[in-house]
This record gives sequence, structure tokens and C-alpha cells, in this order.
Amino acid sequence: MRKKNTELLSDVIRQVLREQHLDQPLNEKRLVDAWPLVLGKNIVQYTSDLSIKNRVLYVSLTSSVLRHDLFLSREEIKKSLNKQVGAEVIVDIIFR
Repeated sequence: MRKKNTELLSDVIRQVLREQHLDQPLNEKRLVDAWPLVLGKNIVQYTSDLSIKNRVLYVSLTSSVLRHDLFLSREEIKKSLNKQVGAEVIVDIIFR
């Protein structure tokens, strides 16, 4: 016999994550993991120490020329990263 109030397991998991306030840290981890997918191997080799604090992504770079180029396209990068995760995780990117 099937209950009438059945829910999808994915919906239940999302609800539990939201109630336990674990959805934001999970999305932040997904965003950091998406960095190589969005930017590619050539750029990733010059980046390190990605961290998110107060919805701002901090990225350390070893190339000042690359820092300038990424700074100019940070809005596109931000949109691409948020799109990859499926949620608005970050509102700004700071390159160090």
C-alpha cells in the first residue's frame, strides 16, 4: 500500500540540509570545486588558496598579469561559477 504523502528523496535531502543550515557550506564547496571546470587548467595552475567568506570568493594568484585579466572579467567568472553550482553563492571575487 502506498502512502499519499510521499516525497522525492532529493527533496527531503534538500529540506534537511536547509533546516540544518548545511546548504550554504555545501554550495560553497561545490563552487570551489567548479573553479577548474570554469577557468580551465592553464589558469588554475596560477591560482591557489580559494576561500569564501561572507559570500566573497578570495583567490590568490602568482601572476600579476593574470590578476589584472581576471579582475576585468570577474563579473563573467562570478556568473559562470554561480551558474555551475545552481545557486547564487558568491556576490564578488577578490584576487590577491
